[in-house]
Amino acid sequence: MIELKKLANMVDHTLLKADATTAGFERLCNEADTYGFKMVAINSFPVARCREFLKDSPVHVGAAIGFPLGQTTIATKVFETMEAIENGADEIDYVINIGKLKDGEYDYIREEMKAIVDISRKNGIISKVILENCYLTDEEKIAVCKIAKEVKPDFVKTSTGFGTGGATVEDVALMKKIVGAEVKVKAAGGIRDLATALKMIEAGAERLGTSSGIKIIEEYKKRLQ
Repeated sequence: MIELKKLANMVDHTLLKADATTAGFERLCNEADTYGFKMVAINSFPVARCREFLKDSPVHVGAAIGFPLGQTTIATKVFETMEAIENGADEIDYVINIGKLKDGEYDYIREEMKAIVDISRKNGIISKVILENCYLTDEEKIAVCKIAKEVKPDFVKTSTGFGTGGATVEDVALMKKIVGAEVKVKAAGGIRDLATALKMIEAGAERLGTSSGIKIIEEYKKRLQ
């Protein structure tokens, strides 16, 4: 059975809504610090503000790049990544160019991934590659994961939570099978209860992106009593 503290430290506490306010981000950061979550997952604009809210906390600030569609140029994603890091981001979650993947332009996907992973690595920042699996065939998921195994981001991630579907146990298991021990897997999208969270972990996820982290941890506390 997983320790409560370890489970909490696998949670990326998420607020990515268009109407999120400063008060909402402050609450998010306070909750993440209180519960011992690993990271607050936010868009790139509020990174500096959340960095200030978490200045005395071990909780990481994570920036979503090219979010949620992935339909910006490599240069744009690189700039957004650099600015987020300058503003205090500890982790980068970027969305691949899904259309380019579906066109079979794997060299483009590799170039994009390498550009963002290189910047992140140079700055000591954790990098995560969002596949948005709901739009992909298994062959396309495998292709991206093979590229990731070569480029070595820290994580491959299932979903943005804004697509037509979120994380599935089958996708997590498939991704983990391809990347092996060299790259970790983050499950995100639709993880709203403890049972789902534990299934994702059992399938190979080492990080969980969710806005239901508090509910999950409170459920686990009751189970442990």
